[in-house]
Amino acid sequence: MKLNDLKRIIIVCGHYGCGKTNFSLNLALDIAKQGRAVTLIDLDVVNPYFRSSDYQEVLKENGVDVIAPVYAGTNVDTPALSPKIDTVLDSDNSSVLVFDVGGDDAGAFALGRYASKIKSEGYSFIYVVNKYRNLISTPELALGVLGEIMCACGLEPSCVVNNSHLQNLTTAETITEALDYGNEVARKLDVPLLCTTAPNKLMNDKKLENYNLYYVEPIVKPPFGQQA
Repeated sequence: MKLNDLKRIIIVCGHYGCGKTNFSLNLALDIAKQGRAVTLIDLDVVNPYFRSSDYQEVLKENGVDVIAPVYAGTNVDTPALSPKIDTVLDSDNSSVLVFDVGGDDAGAFALGRYASKIKSEGYSFIYVVNKYRNLISTPELALGVLGEIMCACGLEPSCVVNNSHLQNLTTAETITEALDYGNEVARKLDVPLLCTTAPNKLMNDKKLENYNLYYVEPIVKPPFGQQA
């Protein structure tokens, strides 16, 4: 995956449990490793269990600024969006902005508030999919969920990330058996497949050595056996 091909404004959306928050964290950290300024914007005001802002410590330690919902990290059920988001969108600096958007159309409504500003500058909209999540287990189902997200936020996808996995049960076969799925989602949307991810524990697996994969660290440790 070529990070430099992405726009300054990067939007990461996907169905609940597809792994979009973990992907967002890895993406922001990898951009920071390039020596670029990056801010991760947590737009998840829907799901209290899988907020990227819960990982502020590791992000800040590695040079990633974080904008969290107001009251995130407390026992308030419905945090509000931070006014800092408007500030960074209006600024002329070169900091990369990674938006981690709440799952499905409910979370995408929060993104829609900023749609006009985002459109005026240009953006990369990454749609994250996971073959092993029930409601997006086929390309047709994945497109249906995306349609709801698009209606809610008023923005269109630029590319697809195939993030198919089974958490700690993920094997090389888990990845290879989902390759056609990711390619088909991208084909039906007529957008590029940006990358297929794999957990970094499989980095030396010979079964995957002929594939161009984006290896991610499982940073998110969700409760109840789910994946953000």
